[in-house]
Amino acid sequence: MTKVRRAILAAAIAAVSTIAYADGDGFTREFPLASCAFANAGGNAYFPLIPGRQSYFSNAACVAAGECDELTELWITMERETRRISIPVGRGSRNVYARVMEERETEDGELVEISRNFLAECRPSHDVYYFGEDVDIYEDGEVVSHDGAWLAGRRGALPGILMVEDGFILGSRYYQEVAPDIALDRSEHKRVGFTVHVPAGKFDDCLDVEETTPLEPGSTSPKTYCPGVGLVRDGDLELTAIYYERR
Repeated sequence: MTKVRRAILAAAIAAVSTIAYADGDGFTREFPLASCAFANAGGNAYFPLIPGRQSYFSNAACVAAGECDELTELWITMERETRRISIPVGRGSRNVYARVMEERETEDGELVEISRNFLAECRPSHDVYYFGEDVDIYEDGEVVSHDGAWLAGRRGALPGILMVEDGFILGSRYYQEVAPDIALDRSEHKRVGFTVHVPAGKFDDCLDVEETTPLEPGSTSPKTYCPGVGLVRDGDLELTAIYYERR
């Protein structure tokens, strides 16, 4: 996930099969990795892993309303490429072949960031796990930073969850990234069961998520997901089109 745009129900939390332990801040950060059969295609209704699928987002409506100064565009592509990642499990380790998801962001046509994220579905739960990302941040066409890059299995980093299988469990709270001092994004399900209209269409039974991080206290990032399509809003960015690569 890009660094440029970055009633709690106890019973509901207990109902999420993947959640093993909630940390002191109330967000789950330890997950049953040993019980997962990881797959790099499939995903779930709120976060599909479909190789060759590209989603295009824009804040054109915000610019037109005079509420945004710069036109921001984001292309999220589920690549056909995979990456082998070795993660610690118990006293040993295991290899996961994760799907590569590229995020490419521009402002007024100028490239500002490319991130390559590593994802896989845990079966049989269908939760989508996050294993790290490579990050290139640009200024004037040149890479100036790799801030936020991390990889599970290195420097104490562990996988997090990007989206649990049942997005309708209101109040779910879990870490998406578990890389100490580098990336600690966490997610809370805030609202469910509503309709969203974006340039790409009308979607029902949607889910609002609020992302925060203890590395930036007070900072929040709202996102909206809808079943069958996945992310439809990221702050002022709205889903505008979905493309599928022909083979």
